[in-house]
Amino acid sequence: MANGNAEGLVGYSRRNFMVPIPRFATWDAFNAYLEEQCHRRQADVLRGQSETIGERLTRDLAAMADLPAAPFDACDQTTGRVSSQALVRYKTNDYSVPVAYGHRDVWIRGYVDAVVIGCGGEIIARHPRCYDREDMVFDPVHYLPLIERKINALDQAAPLAEWDLPPEFATLRRLMEARMIKAGRREYVQVLRLLETFGIDDLHAAVKKALQLGAVGFDAVKHLVLCHVEKRPPKLDLDIYPYLPRANVETTSAASYMALMAEVAE
Repeated sequence: MANGNAEGLVGYSRRNFMVPIPRFATWDAFNAYLEEQCHRRQADVLRGQSETIGERLTRDLAAMADLPAAPFDACDQTTGRVSSQALVRYKTNDYSVPVAYGHRDVWIRGYVDAVVIGCGGEIIARHPRCYDREDMVFDPVHYLPLIERKINALDQAAPLAEWDLPPEFATLRRLMEARMIKAGRREYVQVLRLLETFGIDDLHAAVKKALQLGAVGFDAVKHLVLCHVEKRPPKLDLDIYPYLPRANVETTSAASYMALMAEVAE
């Protein structure tokens, strides 16, 4: 397609599909809207033509070469180096990576809606793309291994300052600290580190279940999230939670039962 034709189609799409300016929550939703508008236009017949746009497209597709086996990765590719603060600069902003990759060379792919960072053949971070200037985009999970070692920094760590977690997490932390003090704070960070493996929805369900059962500990939450993902019933061994209150169930005494009946009769 000639460059002028491509620019003409872009102008048509802007005037007809984006006036007034539409608003969408995600790029995927916006792209789905544009695709729908293009499909609708295939029923139109242009001036001087006897076939619809869709009919002409079908005929053109039959004459076109096959698409490449590997799809084109539409992104800006560059390289960078991780700073001592586990940040990588792309364009005018800094994006976090796991602290284990400090001072390592990385590759960066900048998409319209995302920034992907990798080291070697592994993707180590993925962020929504920021179009501001001199901003920092954090994933709090990247810093949890460091905070676990320096637990007193839990409340002062900037990457965690605006982390909006469900309220059950704050309840879990309060109970852990009340029962185990500093060790409870470290166990709470260990619970958060389960997000390195599990999704937030699965971990949230496990935390709520742990609070319902009164099994406030990292091992219990880990067991519960595994059970939730694998869809199997939990089996908690309370022997590994010595700080939890015990329920003493005594054997029923026949004499006590008869005495109770006598009191009722009086």
